[in-house]
Amino acid sequence: MSITEVSNKPYDLIVFGATSFVGQILSNYLVETIGVNGDISWAIASRSDSKLATLKESLGDAARALPVLIADSHDEASLQALCSQTRVIISTVGPYALYGELLIKACAESGTDYTDLTGEAHWIGMMKDKYNQTAEASGARIVNCCGFDSIPSDMGVFALQQRAQAQFGHPFPHAKLRVKAAKGGASGGTIASMIEALKAAKADPKIRKKMGNPYLLCGSDHKYSIRAKSVSGPQFDKDFDCWVAPFVMEAINSRVVLHSNALLNMAYGRNFSYSEGMLCGKGLKGRLMANLTAIGFGLLAVGLYLSPSRALMERFFLPAPGEGPSPEVQLNGYFDMRVHGRDDQGNQLTVKVTGDRDPGYGSTAKMLGQAGLCLALDIKKENRAGGFLTPSVAMGDALLQRLQTHSGMAFVTCD
Repeated sequence: MSITEVSNKPYDLIVFGATSFVGQILSNYLVETIGVNGDISWAIASRSDSKLATLKESLGDAARALPVLIADSHDEASLQALCSQTRVIISTVGPYALYGELLIKACAESGTDYTDLTGEAHWIGMMKDKYNQTAEASGARIVNCCGFDSIPSDMGVFALQQRAQAQFGHPFPHAKLRVKAAKGGASGGTIASMIEALKAAKADPKIRKKMGNPYLLCGSDHKYSIRAKSVSGPQFDKDFDCWVAPFVMEAINSRVVLHSNALLNMAYGRNFSYSEGMLCGKGLKGRLMANLTAIGFGLLAVGLYLSPSRALMERFFLPAPGEGPSPEVQLNGYFDMRVHGRDDQGNQLTVKVTGDRDPGYGSTAKMLGQAGLCLALDIKKENRAGGFLTPSVAMGDALLQRLQTHSGMAFVTCD
């Protein structure tokens, strides 16, 4: 399908997987934010008519006229029908490695824009290899990672580099994100995605090798001149005068940020470096906390990787897919991060990135919703070509403004 053929569809936006845990939060957020039967036309979709009816009832009288559509992630014809009716699809159906490919294929072939909240880097890489050329030809903007992984990281670096350019006349070749604080409940869907990724890595050495490649999403012809380094253990960060431990989301976030630079034709430089970590405090106490955090992270990874321990953890300790924190936990959650950049002349800036809900659900739903709305309403096809893109490259300033106006996020330059 050519780009010019994608028009006159009845919906601006369809939420696919609306009956999932995060899909329900997202649907409620959209009802509250844009309403139903207003200027923005949207619908909810899932494979279960009865669950959709229950969801619609829970959304109250305001959602009485909200359209309901049926589609199944394993039924290609139903997904093609979904794409024929909308400009943008938001998918919350994960783990995406199990349920996501046919929808990516349908969107890429039909020129339908797409967003999701996956954190499965190896799957994104596989989908990009298979469908990027198709999406480029049709004009479909495929934008993965539009939740807590990886909007705070990707948009945080975007904001940092904008301000570096304005103040110093060039972007920073070195950037890092440090998590200062976060509060929220465990995500059953996120854990399920992690488990599927570990299973794939264990079963296939090629996938395991790809997952260890920081430039996985950039393609084999990337122009980076250095090897990216992650925070793999406890270390002291001089820029923050603080001990740092590994951050579990770095595995996806760093790949998205590096992909953004590659898509921008190395605007941040061929030697651009980026890492993420958790701030653990100063002195001996901070060092101890960094070591304990790193050990805990390592034990969790090993436990999920080994089949016997994984089975025990899934049965007794880990939330199942579809489970998540209570509304109270979501409301009382938050995250507080710092994105720091510097150049080789000693110039530096720090951007404080915050969110007012729990990271994995309350904030993620708002980020994902605003990303979908941004693609549908703000980013014209003629202004942004199709293909597999990152949030900052696909939506840039328009998304940054939406996040600050409508999703409870802030990107503030520190003094």
